[in-house]
Amino acid sequence: MERNIKCKPNNLCMIIFMLCLSVRFVEYFLIETDKTAIGENVLHKVVGIILLALVLKKINLTWGEIGFQRDGFVSGILKGLLLGSVCFAVSFGLELAIFILQGNPAHLEVYISSFSLTGSQIKNTDFVFFLLCVLFNIINVWMEEGVFRGLFLKMLSETKPFMQANFIAAFLFGIWHIVMPVRSYVNGEMSFAAMLPMGIGYIILAGIMGIKWGLLTRITGNIWAGLGDHLFNNTVAANMLHVVSLKGADELQIVRIMAAQIISFAFVLIRYYHKNRKKNR
Repeated sequence: MERNIKCKPNNLCMIIFMLCLSVRFVEYFLIETDKTAIGENVLHKVVGIILLALVLKKINLTWGEIGFQRDGFVSGILKGLLLGSVCFAVSFGLELAIFILQGNPAHLEVYISSFSLTGSQIKNTDFVFFLLCVLFNIINVWMEEGVFRGLFLKMLSETKPFMQANFIAAFLFGIWHIVMPVRSYVNGEMSFAAMLPMGIGYIILAGIMGIKWGLLTRITGNIWAGLGDHLFNNTVAANMLHVVSLKGADELQIVRIMAAQIISFAFVLIRYYHKNRKKNR
C-alpha cells in the first residue's frame, strides 16, 4: 500500500512525540485530572489515540499494520498477562522477604490507589474503582503501545535496523515518563536532589520496559503480548496489589517494579536471541 508521507519517518515520529508530550504536560500540570473524581490522567492518552488514528489514516497505514492484528489477540494478551504475573510474583516475594529480614512484618492488600512516587494514601475497595482502573489502563496501554511500539517501531524500522529503532523508541518512552518526578518536584513533594536521580531512574526503567515490549512485538509479530504485560504492570503491580508494612504502603514499589521488569527483560531477551538463532540456521 502506497503511503503519503510528506516528511521523513524520523521527523514524523518526533513531531508526534512532541505533540503527545505537550498534551501530557498540560494535563499533569494544568488540568490535573488525577486530582478530580476521575482519579487518573487519562485525557492525554485519549488524545494520543485520536492523534494516532488520524496519523494512520493520513499515511495510509492500518491498525493491523502496526501490530493490532485480530489474529493472535487472545493468545497474545494471555501470554503477556502470564509473563507479568510470574515475574511480579517473584518480585513481590522478594519485597516481602526484605521486610521480614528487616524485622518489619509486611503483608499484601488489594485496593485501588493512584500511582504515586511518594506513596499511596487513599484505599478504594468498591468494585467501580477496580473497573475504572482496568478501563483507564486499557486506554493507557493502547495509546502507549500503539504509538511507541506500533507506529514508532514501524516508521523507524524503515530507515534503521530493528534494534536501533527499538532503542530510539524506548528512549522516547523513557523521556515520556519524566513528567511524574518533575511534577512531584514542582509540587514540593520532593527536592531537586531527589527528583534528578528519580528522573534518570525513570528514563532507565521505562527504557528497559520499552525495549522489552519492542522485542515482544518483534518476536510475536503483533503488539498483544507486550500490551498484556504492560497492562498487568499498570493495573495489578502499580495500582491494585500493595505491600503494607508497619511504616506504610508500597515503600519499595519502585524496587518491586524494577526487579520484575529486569527479570522479564532477561527472559524476553534470551527468547529473542534464541528465535533469531533458529531463524538463521
